Amino acid sequence: MPRFAANLSMLFTEEDFLDRFQAAAEAGFTGVEYLFPYEVEATEIKRRLDAFGLTQVLFNLPAGDWGAGERGIACHPDRVEEFRAGVDTAIAYARVLGNTQVNCLAGIQPQGVSDDEARLTLVENLRFAAERLEAEGILLVAEPINTRDIPGFFLNRTEQALAIFDEVGSDNLKLQYDIYHMQIMEGDLAPTIERHLDRIAHVQIADTPGRHEPGTGEIHYPFLFAHLDRLGYAGWVGCEYKPLAGTREGLGWLDAARR
Repeated sequence: MPRFAANLSMLFTEEDFLDRFQAAAEAGFTGVEYLFPYEVEATEIKRRLDAFGLTQVLFNLPAGDWGAGERGIACHPDRVEEFRAGVDTAIAYARVLGNTQVNCLAGIQPQGVSDDEARLTLVENLRFAAERLEAEGILLVAEPINTRDIPGFFLNRTEQALAIFDEVGSDNLKLQYDIYHMQIMEGDLAPTIERHLDRIAHVQIADTPGRHEPGTGEIHYPFLFAHLDRLGYAGWVGCEYKPLAGTREGLGWLDAARR
């Protein structure tokens, strides 16, 4: 059975953020992830992790003004210094939290910026981040995201991402494979995972349509969980979905996966 991490930006939102760690542990999760930790002191989060025996699995590099609709700045040519400062901020948090991987959101391609310029900026930023993080023992991951939920998102397909990773040329850069996003963009989930398993460091899940828990949509998750086991996938599976009728009420899929 895969190791499941609760995404605390989407699960247990009935609770305040710092109370979600206890809720996740009580539900049987052993790892947690979330979008960003930066509005909370790292030591406060660390206390919750230690108190409830949780592994800090993943968070994102700073991604611009999230409230204003920004979804990453790694492909923005005019934000390179901000991006690099964000890498240092993420490292500072990871040191405290014991986090060994962080995700880079490529961002929405800015108006007036060509595909080539956005790609070059992303490649250079990924190369910088991969090198800085490697020196700290932290893996960099990056994920393609569907352009239905985030129109204009620059990194949006598996092969595109891996081609860019090849250009970066770092062993410290791997794929975060979000099954929900890739079902929307390209499908063919099981063969894609198998073909690129050695380059996938983190998997995330939600069903489609709706981005709710497994079992509410078209994706056959029991097959995919067994497929990950057959392939020997050793990473975490982040549960990054919007509960249809409450987090605890929607955890039947997890109970079934554990049996």
